Amino acid sequence: MIADVVIATKNPDKVVEMEAVLGEVLPGITIVKGVVWPDVEETGATLEENALLKARAVMEATGYPAIADDTGLEVDALEGAPGVHTARFAGPDATYAENRSALLRALDEVDDRSARFRTAVAIVTPAGFSLVVQGVLEGRIALAEHGERGFGYDSVFEVDDEHTLADISGTGKNQMSHRRRAFEALAAALTALSEDHLP
Repeated sequence: MIADVVIATKNPDKVVEMEAVLGEVLPGITIVKGVVWPDVEETGATLEENALLKARAVMEATGYPAIADDTGLEVDALEGAPGVHTARFAGPDATYAENRSALLRALDEVDDRSARFRTAVAIVTPAGFSLVVQGVLEGRIALAEHGERGFGYDSVFEVDDEHTLADISGTGKNQMSHRRRAFEALAAALTALSEDHLP
């Protein structure tokens, strides 16, 4: 069984969530700290491609198995956009706030605000093993931002009639999020594989 992994992201917000969720769904895995790697350009056409690209690059740079994720926000009224361009919706160097503002402007006076977060998680090992899974959280885009927690689009993504992800505690979010669901799928897939198939 895989014992040590590197979390293949330099985004501190993602690191916090990924460490918390991994510790619960894959308690036998130790997260390796203190390793470095060059920046990885996300050139994939899909979330799965980007997750694999990042995991493979970090595995090759560090020599450890690596887990990476890529998350997209899919808005039905925008035909699935921003999707793979979620982090760059308002431009290549856009801040979280700029992306949220651009999204709300794009949906101004739009009635259908249904949306989902989709997370692809990839694991790659030095022995050549790789696996990609997904997790999805359905919701809708709020008319305006509310909530003080979270990051990214959390304050505009409503999970019920009253609450965005930013209204929910970090612990509460980690119990229901798209990232949680993707890591649960990863844990299930790894458990289902026999020891003969794992590096």
